[in-house]
Amino acid sequence: MTTGFENGPIRVGLIRCDMHGAYYGALFAEHDALALQRPAEPGEKTHYSWETGGAHFYFYTNYASPEQMTVEFVDGFRLTKVWDEHRTAAERLARVCKGPVTICDQFEEISDDVDLIFISDCNGDGSDHLELARPGLEQGIATFIDKPMANTYPDVQALVSLADSNSAPLASVSMLSMAPAAGRFAAQLATVSPAVEFGTVQGGGPSMAGQIHTVALALRLFGDGVESVSASGPGPLHTMHLSWGDRSQRPAQGVTLSTDVGFVWHCAFHASGYGPAGAVHSPPIGDFDFPFGAAEILKQVREMVRSGQSPAGNAAMIESVAVIEAARRAQTEFRSVPITEITGG
Repeated sequence: MTTGFENGPIRVGLIRCDMHGAYYGALFAEHDALALQRPAEPGEKTHYSWETGGAHFYFYTNYASPEQMTVEFVDGFRLTKVWDEHRTAAERLARVCKGPVTICDQFEEISDDVDLIFISDCNGDGSDHLELARPGLEQGIATFIDKPMANTYPDVQALVSLADSNSAPLASVSMLSMAPAAGRFAAQLATVSPAVEFGTVQGGGPSMAGQIHTVALALRLFGDGVESVSASGPGPLHTMHLSWGDRSQRPAQGVTLSTDVGFVWHCAFHASGYGPAGAVHSPPIGDFDFPFGAAEILKQVREMVRSGQSPAGNAAMIESVAVIEAARRAQTEFRSVPITEITGG
């Protein structure tokens, strides 16, 4: 692999130009703000919401100045290659971004002459992430995988093993867990001292894309080390209950997650914590907060590429996928499933 970031920006190859591809891209790639506001002309066929201005809407919230970015730009990167199954989406993103951007015909081409492979996934379930990441990881290229790291725990293990065997730094983080709004609410949980007895997280939706955010947010707020998981409800993982057993500094009565809560304001999540001194409830944590979490992730990714070390935050994503896997089994088999049954120890 030829590297260029020692004397210049980190060269990024982007796999999948969906909403998150444009979303993260707008935070690290120089771009034309007005082109991002209207990537497609009225009547043109589109595949993703950013093509009709969705990414611009949450990044340029000063309506009187559509060219003033209101989210922190993360420097040190340069978008050099893009691929998407819908070539028109890749072409539009290349036009929005400044500087030469190569449009690849196959995702395998992305790994040539880049320092970082960025696999985007806004609404997918992660079932293709192992396939998409393999070519780059086998070449030892630093790789970021959007949430979830994978759809199943065995695929997560395969990705980690592939990265380790090729000394390829690997990162996968949920922007929910990194959103500053989540951090501020986590600090408020101390007000129900001496400890939170029970918690809830609401939101995300019934798909894996939403479920993984819900679990990641719960781990961010209430702590890692889930011992067992139960699940029920009319749809897949409609309601999950996480138990930490008798582990200290964790909710003794566990945390209940409600994923499919119907229509919510700008994809907002809500969380609550209950304890001897009362209860605290989060404000909506939604689309206007997510970009700031994405910016924090990009800072971690930038450090990962420069240091050659995978971030510690991967542990939360790995545990989140294990929790989801346990919840699937719990709902199917009508029982509480220990996490160790998924992880093997």
